[in-house]
Amino acid sequence: MKHHAAGPALSDVLQQLAEDATRERISIGDLLTALADRALGALLFVFACPNVLPTLPGTSAILGAPLVILAAQLAFARKPWLPAFIATRSIARSDFQALIGRIRPWLLRAERMLRPRGTAWALPPMEYVVGLVCLLLAIVVLLPIPLGNMLPALAISMLALGVLERDGLWIVAGLATAAASAVLVSGVVFAAMKAILYMMMAF
Repeated sequence: MKHHAAGPALSDVLQQLAEDATRERISIGDLLTALADRALGALLFVFACPNVLPTLPGTSAILGAPLVILAAQLAFARKPWLPAFIATRSIARSDFQALIGRIRPWLLRAERMLRPRGTAWALPPMEYVVGLVCLLLAIVVLLPIPLGNMLPALAISMLALGVLERDGLWIVAGLATAAASAVLVSGVVFAAMKAILYMMMAF
């Protein structure tokens, strides 16, 4: 199993938390504690990835707020921190286990491909630019745009893993996905506005 410079692979850390029988519920604060030394990249991935998969309605509303805060912290070189009203939110461990079960195969695949290369893309000042892009994408994830959060969440996931593993290639791919999601989301918003105007004029 591949190990990150800071310790075990992210997939292993998440799996251990999901299998911890001493917990009935897993809070966002528990994740913050478990991933503290993994810095912001790991946390951004954890909050973005569930939005890429078809999940329960309202997932983006729960995960979107920490995404926005963490992306801002990456952009402005702050340590990972979340306010208590977000950190205390929790889900049943069985639900967390099911979620990690869905994320883990993708994460394992990504971990096999990730390696330090083109590191200038993953280090300051470029890291702060990536944080700013993630912040804009996180705001989009938070908005109730039909199918509008999957591509931005994928871009955040790719950028987060790129920062975590200092992989410039993944960051470039993530930025390209971010550009594609901007085109898609603006298209969806434009179509929605057009439809609303059409309906208003029909009355």
